Amino acid sequence: MQSRDLIKKLEKLAPPEYAESWDNPGLLVGSADREVHKVYIALDADGGAVEKAVQCGCDMILTHHPLLFSAIKSIRDEDFIGHRLMMMIENKINYFAMHTNFDVAVMADIAADRLGLKNRMPLAMVRETESGLKGIGSSGTLDDELTLAELAALVRKAFDLPQVRCYGDPETTVRKISMCPGSGKGMDADVLKAGSQVFITGDVDHHYGIDCVEKDICVIDAGHHGLEHIFVPYMEQWLKENCPEIQTVTDDNQSPFFVI
Repeated sequence: MQSRDLIKKLEKLAPPEYAESWDNPGLLVGSADREVHKVYIALDADGGAVEKAVQCGCDMILTHHPLLFSAIKSIRDEDFIGHRLMMMIENKINYFAMHTNFDVAVMADIAADRLGLKNRMPLAMVRETESGLKGIGSSGTLDDELTLAELAALVRKAFDLPQVRCYGDPETTVRKISMCPGSGKGMDADVLKAGSQVFITGDVDHHYGIDCVEKDICVIDAGHHGLEHIFVPYMEQWLKENCPEIQTVTDDNQSPFFVI
């Protein structure tokens, strides 16, 4: 398949106009005229992912997080970003990222699906689309009330995580949930507006966690990677269904850190 044809399909799934103004999704390295036969799917285009894509003979790397956000003045092999860009260019690998446009179009829904949230509404950046209201994150209700500890266990199981961190009384009962995969710090006003009792997100620091509790918001910090790693299996299945002629290789998708 020609790269431009694949890009049209990817941009139909996650329209670039859904992205936030500071974001940088799309084709970041390569040529739209290049043929694509094998795609490497990862959350991040880190050194290991790029090396594996080269080893596997992939024509494209597809990630959630863009490797490039701001302008760069040089591409040099001794630079940790430049080295990866040079590997892609030298091996004629296209690089495509789907970030906040994917968050709006897909991520909010597939994350909420894992918890079985009902009566959903977007948490923030709401816009009207052909398929209904879309936005960053989601708010909804559980079928039954759970304690914060029980919900934390559900999140850990649903996202296949070794642990999650919680702020609040573990025996507090909750039913109305807001969640933002990735980093949702600063969205507590949206959570309060939604009337939610608990906020599930990642990258929560000490002060933000305790401040949320003071505002009567319990917090479950499942990690940035912890909630967004679902991008990889989702896109693998999507490509198999929508581009069956393309082979896929997936990153091992492990957490970038470990806990002792």
